[in-house]
Amino acid sequence: MINPILCSAAPFMGSDFKYYLETFFRIRMKYASDPRPEGNLRESMDAYGISPGLQDQFTRCMTFHTVTAPGLFIGVFMVDYALELLGAHPGERLYAIAETYKCVPDPVQVMAGCTFGNHRLQVIPVGKFALTMNRPSYSPTVEGVRVYVDAKKLKEYRVLNAWYTHSPGFNSETMIYPLIDEILKAGRGILSHQRVRVKVPPKQTWKSVSCSACGEMVPDIMLEGNQCRGCSSMSYYKVIS
Repeated sequence: MINPILCSAAPFMGSDFKYYLETFFRIRMKYASDPRPEGNLRESMDAYGISPGLQDQFTRCMTFHTVTAPGLFIGVFMVDYALELLGAHPGERLYAIAETYKCVPDPVQVMAGCTFGNHRLQVIPVGKFALTMNRPSYSPTVEGVRVYVDAKKLKEYRVLNAWYTHSPGFNSETMIYPLIDEILKAGRGILSHQRVRVKVPPKQTWKSVSCSACGEMVPDIMLEGNQCRGCSSMSYYKVIS
């Protein structure tokens, strides 16, 4: 059987992905830290006291992410924790900042409704597995909560710590299931939080203007000289037809 955790070469969509998820939750696995000789992911979540509601969030996030990544599992716990710390209500308008592009932004979008498209999710890529969430504010700053993976707490989980620190002692072929098991077992146990004050960017006014190079319309506040960024500092393609 193909290892569903490691198989990430192509995204699964529609009925194919539904089958993928069902297969993942049924797969028989041996756990290094579980006294049971074998079990499945759902059973392990039940054993570690993960609520049915949060289990459903795991499923939703894996569907959106298209691959089952260990970092995604941690991200689900992070967002769930941040929402609880904020005392957020379902559907409440929130804003979020992720400190990495890896995994964390997706559970934020699925669970909190903060997306790139609705301008309520920002990524500041400082390379940390952390996120900050806050409510709307018309003031220059707003109070929020920051949740992050705590390096000190990670040391209590041998396999998880080896994976997270990119240790040569981590072998993905033999340790991936113990890794997932430790993540589920740890839950919020590897996380810490801070009450923080977040800068609220001022709303900018703008008008549409034409780029002198390509002729396309862009906000005037995004011009570099008289050219759009796509024709200057952020150019990434060459027209071939």
